[in-house]
Amino acid sequence: MSDRKLSVTEPAREIPVRMEVDVLVVGGGPTGLIAAQAAAEDGLNVTLIDSRSFVGGNMTIGLPVLGFLGQKGNQIIKGIPQKFIDKLKKVDGASEHRPCPLHMSLTLVEPEAVKNVGLEMLTEAGVNVMLYTFFAGVIMDNDTIKGVIVESKSGREAILAKTVIDCTGDADVAFRAGVECEYGNEKGGVQPPTLMFCLGGVDTEKLRLSIAEEPRTYLTDFIPAEYFGQNNQFIVVGLRSLMEKAREDGFNLPVERTIIITGLREGEVWINMTRVNGVNGTNPESLTFGETEGRKQIIDIQKYLIEYVPGFENAYFTKMAPFIGIRETRRIVGKYVLTAEDILGCGRFDDAIAVASYPLDIHHPEGGGCTLTWCGDCYDIPYRSLIPAKIENLIVAGRCISTTHEAMSAIRVMAPCMAMGEAAGRAAKIAVRENIAPSKIDVQKLQAELREKGAYLNSLEAVNA
Repeated sequence: MSDRKLSVTEPAREIPVRMEVDVLVVGGGPTGLIAAQAAAEDGLNVTLIDSRSFVGGNMTIGLPVLGFLGQKGNQIIKGIPQKFIDKLKKVDGASEHRPCPLHMSLTLVEPEAVKNVGLEMLTEAGVNVMLYTFFAGVIMDNDTIKGVIVESKSGREAILAKTVIDCTGDADVAFRAGVECEYGNEKGGVQPPTLMFCLGGVDTEKLRLSIAEEPRTYLTDFIPAEYFGQNNQFIVVGLRSLMEKAREDGFNLPVERTIIITGLREGEVWINMTRVNGVNGTNPESLTFGETEGRKQIIDIQKYLIEYVPGFENAYFTKMAPFIGIRETRRIVGKYVLTAEDILGCGRFDDAIAVASYPLDIHHPEGGGCTLTWCGDCYDIPYRSLIPAKIENLIVAGRCISTTHEAMSAIRVMAPCMAMGEAAGRAAKIAVRENIAPSKIDVQKLQAELREKGAYLNSLEAVNA
């Protein structure tokens, strides 16, 4: 059989322009919802589109938000991201930023509260939100993006924009616009995705005390036993000895470590243990396989937890994440490629627009292992990594910025992505106000605005903290 794909010719047709805007944000996840608020702050006409029925992205799948605190315990993500957490707290939708020896910090959030508060904040900021709207293509004038093509129940339409911010996580807009993109490691392998699920009826106090009081029984990665004895809300990473016993008894477990995240509600925990290697997050057939396989894996994982882990004796299934959590797909090639050496060397840049501290955290493309490497403090994310090397009027923010495979594993978590979103939104606003391309803005002006609005920038402050 020939490998050549069949094709059809689509007749040329005129596409109606649904709207013209100053700034268009594509993707309403943690990065996009912050970017849109920043862009709309002083009255620009800003629209955000998302294919789902809600905003919040990976913040709605049961994961804690990682990275608000640095490796020295100081807060390094502030500004609009912190305002979002503050708003969630008012409806009991978020915890404090809790130091974590393994993940630097974790902030527990309630998925449904994220959806509601995110939409509320966007509306208050004057952002026009269009859900159920799929990005389908770009409108180009040579090397300049002029807008995008969308598909919805209304059909195929165009949205024209002076500046576009790609917050899709997969560099969808950039890729369609012709931006050079890389995918995975040197062999094309990407970090595998995880389908989160939630259990109720868990005696989290029994779980906590069993680990705190008997650390030799339950091997726990890197996290001192004292940590579990002092926190009512926590994350468990490890229990390898229990998993080994379960495997000896015939259980099929896809990862090397048990990862349990307590929820904000009593007796509720989220489980981060499914792992589907080889999934391409930009291919619908592959994504469907990932969802299907993830659901199959949950059966043995749930049984293992109930039969082997203290506190899970009366646990029951309550809900599954609305979509599989993708860790890695495309990365753009921008004006600067952030490297692992930059991160491990606590790199500082004159055009820094965010500070991050999360370690290199690589879930290996093959097998079930994970490697973490810390820099000891924090590092800058340069504005140039958000700007494609060639295409104009486009800013990229989130895990698909210009990095190496290794560096992406550090900047991919939600708090740094939210900080990038704020910088991208403010950069887009400056570009529109001054009628220049985002690549041409005065970055010092952007930095001054970020600081004025409460963002944390200077990593030297963290070194001296």
